[in-house]
Amino acid sequence: MWGGRYAEGPSAIMREINASIGFDRKLWRQDIRGSLAHARMLAATGIISAEDLAAIEGGLAAIAAEIEAGRFPFDEALEDIHLNIEARLTERIGEAGKRLHTARSRNDQVATDFRLWVRDAIDGLAAQIEDCMRAFLEVAERHTATLMPGFTHMQPAQPTTLGHHMLAYVEMLSRDLGRFRDARVRLNECPLGAAALCGTGFPIDRHMTAAELGFDGPTRNSLDSVAARDFALEFLSAAAICASHLSRFAEELVLWTSPAYGFVRLGDGLTTGSSIMPQKRNPDAAELVRAKTGRITGALVGLLMVMKGLALTYAKDMQEDKEGVFDAAASLSLCLAATAAMLRDMRPDVDRMAAAAGAGFSTATDLADWLVRELKLPFREAHHITGRLVAKAESLGCDLAGLTLAQMQEVEPRITRAVYDVLTPAASVASRRSFGGTAPENVAAMVRFWRERLG
Repeated sequence: MWGGRYAEGPSAIMREINASIGFDRKLWRQDIRGSLAHARMLAATGIISAEDLAAIEGGLAAIAAEIEAGRFPFDEALEDIHLNIEARLTERIGEAGKRLHTARSRNDQVATDFRLWVRDAIDGLAAQIEDCMRAFLEVAERHTATLMPGFTHMQPAQPTTLGHHMLAYVEMLSRDLGRFRDARVRLNECPLGAAALCGTGFPIDRHMTAAELGFDGPTRNSLDSVAARDFALEFLSAAAICASHLSRFAEELVLWTSPAYGFVRLGDGLTTGSSIMPQKRNPDAAELVRAKTGRITGALVGLLMVMKGLALTYAKDMQEDKEGVFDAAASLSLCLAATAAMLRDMRPDVDRMAAAAGAGFSTATDLADWLVRELKLPFREAHHITGRLVAKAESLGCDLAGLTLAQMQEVEPRITRAVYDVLTPAASVASRRSFGGTAPENVAAMVRFWRERLG
């Protein structure tokens, strides 16, 4: 490639550190697609002949078939996917292959290929996110009124329902989906034609190549075209946030499947045993979803560190932009698939969850609200009275509903027997009908809402 300038070839160390073909071969589909669009534009503008175009199209189709069949001779000495394909093309079709690189550089070529790859990855992950949302919805629909404890600080707080809990993750994933779709809009500009950094003197038609590749238009500044990797950073940021949501659910599954909780059970296909303890059923799929979040977040931080000190425009540092993105996309895809599978496999223990829903004086807020509604007390005073009643129940070893009316009236004489109507977890849940609240009728309505949106 550098024969006109360099008398000697690179050293073995230089070849090793410089080559990217070991990982950027993943871009081969995008590279061929971009080259086809570029060649057609060159022919349409009269820069190459129709005969050259036909030869290039035929040669690239044959190369695609070779790669698909696993017969392509990847060569590390040719550094990257771009030179590997171009060299093979020239080998196949001769001089016409050498004309393909007219009016472009590897700088705009890789920027285009990478945008195409990230765009394809977003489309695939978006479909998986929607499937995962449907898996959460399936559980929510079956368990709109299934009682379970709601937690703050990992302590029982108020009763909720499993359906409402599942819908929280639907909301999180919907925002993840929005972030990926927003990122796709911003990346959907075509750098091809920016050449090395300053554009080209050839009469190219960048709008034509952009349209053929499905971009909204060409990038507007040639320097930014080859220097920008914020589209990859935004992709990684969306991936890291999405992974953190999946990790939170994975952590809950790890807790819920433990004997101490016993809220749900996962089948044999998504758990593992122990080499020494025959009783074990380990939630390894959930644990690995939790762990892979570190890889995805690490990829984001890694690329931020690569890009933070680079003056315009292209620098070889930017070769480090791809491995983390490839790995993060694959890891997130696997996490989404595993999460959807666990949701469809898990079997909630409804009785165990319902029993736990009333633990820890979880209806205390309902008692305080009753004092405000029925006795017209200021909330802070009602809060204080409820706290004294909780202390009394705790000292007697019972829950709030276990206190006698006389015992309650020792703290607040105006309390009536009607208070017992709000002291069950089911009553607590049913009362929370404010928009977004946990009442079963709300949960059912929200399931319908998301079913309609997801189609």
